[in-house]
Amino acid sequence: MNELLMIVLAYLIGSIPTSVWVSRYFFNIDIREYGSGNAGATNTYRVLGPKWGTIVMVTDMLKGMLAVKLALLLPDYADSDIRFTNLQIGLGLAAVVGHIFPIWADFRGGKGVATLFGLVVGISPWTALSCSGVFLLVLFLTRFVSLSSILASVAFPIFILVVFNVDNNIYRVFAIAVALMVVLTHQKNIGRLLKGNESKVPILKHRDRRRERRRQSVGE
Repeated sequence: MNELLMIVLAYLIGSIPTSVWVSRYFFNIDIREYGSGNAGATNTYRVLGPKWGTIVMVTDMLKGMLAVKLALLLPDYADSDIRFTNLQIGLGLAAVVGHIFPIWADFRGGKGVATLFGLVVGISPWTALSCSGVFLLVLFLTRFVSLSSILASVAFPIFILVVFNVDNNIYRVFAIAVALMVVLTHQKNIGRLLKGNESKVPILKHRDRRRERRRQSVGE
């Protein structure tokens, strides 16, 4: 019964529709009716700007981290690292489901990447840091948040299975499932990437200006 209550609580935490509430209360719009139509940090960044996009991203990450920490309220699992980690995974996944299907926002949420990342931060910070490195490197090179998210998620099971060699079969299956889920939820983005019309995040404007000036000078 205690486990069920914690799972429900984790789902309710994940259901907090950060981007929807921010867009409604501060801009009097529904973020899901603009941009890509997604209730996530990336679309918030594009539509409302970097300040609010960052706020949404951090808050969505905290939802995953807080859900994982609910495991501390069940001391019966503290005697086994594997059981405790498995409980954390279950609670974190409940938060991710809440983010994707939020009860507070007509079950129309985001893709859950930030909340998933918060889950991983709460369980294994070093793995999260490694995935962050992949994400930031790809973002720096391409400015595609979708591609960065996809490659970081694919790197996740590689870090778990090969680099850190985590001795927990459920965690291993979870890592593979995360990679598959992120790829599946980004099918439209993958299609736009292949067609060359995926939107870029304008975080490297100075670099682009320099490149444009170089191209112009070469053309002259």
